[in-house]
Amino acid sequence: MKKLTYLAVAAMAIGMVACTGGKKSGYVITGTVEGAANGDTVFLQEVANRQFNKLDTAIIENGTFTFEGVQDSTVNRYIMCKVNGEELVMDFFLENGTINAKLTKSNDSATGTPNNDAYQEIRTQINGLNEKAKAIYEALSDSTITEEQREAKIKEYSQLEEEMEQIRAKGIAKNITNPVGISLFKQSYYGMSTEENEALLQQIPAKFQNDEVILKIKEITERQKKTAVGQKFIDFEMLTPEGKPVKLSDYVGKGKVVLIDFWASWCGPCRREMPNLVDAYAKYKGKNFEIVGVSLDQSGDAWKESIKNLKITWPQMSDLKYWNSEGAQLYAVNSIPHTVLVDGEGTIIARGLHGDELQKKLAEVVK
Repeated sequence: MKKLTYLAVAAMAIGMVACTGGKKSGYVITGTVEGAANGDTVFLQEVANRQFNKLDTAIIENGTFTFEGVQDSTVNRYIMCKVNGEELVMDFFLENGTINAKLTKSNDSATGTPNNDAYQEIRTQINGLNEKAKAIYEALSDSTITEEQREAKIKEYSQLEEEMEQIRAKGIAKNITNPVGISLFKQSYYGMSTEENEALLQQIPAKFQNDEVILKIKEITERQKKTAVGQKFIDFEMLTPEGKPVKLSDYVGKGKVVLIDFWASWCGPCRREMPNLVDAYAKYKGKNFEIVGVSLDQSGDAWKESIKNLKITWPQMSDLKYWNSEGAQLYAVNSIPHTVLVDGEGTIIARGLHGDELQKKLAEVVK
């Protein structure tokens, strides 16, 4: 299990002018690759359009590789080397200065410059947790463990995930004025609350404010505020599985508590959560309660087949536009499953409830 990494971009680099002609001091990356041999090739890469592009190559000599160049601004880059058929990849911040890199299977590091040192502080903590997660993953693959032991391991894994979230959040807060914090924020905003995102946006320096992703986060945050708890629901129209137009307002604001469930047939977590909704619907359907499913599917056939297989009996609607779903856009839904709970008057009373939390809330509000 390769460790988690975080994408990073854009900041000011430190430039120094030489007394002989105005040439900028550049970067020197010196590193090692665990398990690699002399003569192996190391690649310096960027990510563009979700694809790795090779920018430079270096050959390992006497156990080390070296990249040299001049960088105008701090950017996120990747070092990659294939060792015994396995690709080892590490992200880091390319900036002028001396960077020491170690590419390994479980404990990468890049240090020596300000942004890399700040990032490494966070990465070291994540690396430690990922080692624990790897051990849990291997334990879960053991067919001889009991169901009780399996549940305990799953709970332990969830706790590790929470610790990782806390490390990430602290890293963002500490570094929000530099490329490290900006990068982590851009990677993680979708899992953060509206209040957290708004507070961080206000702290971002002016030089990052027009970044494409930051502008997108600002737009999403505004939509989140319009559909936050306490706001009236926003109406939209889609089609039923039978192809008939239907509006959200055909169900919401009619006196019933309504759970709007954003999901898709291709979404594994959505499918795992669906039995919980089936139970809730069976329990509360006759008590002034309704569920409306909003699918982010692209295939009408896959959508309809999943409705049948997952035993979904409540109203469904979709425009089959995937993440461009009008409903998902209006409600700033960035991950699924996602639920929006609305009271009988059409006021949003909760968002993002699942599992036991959802059941507790329904027991409280459905009478």
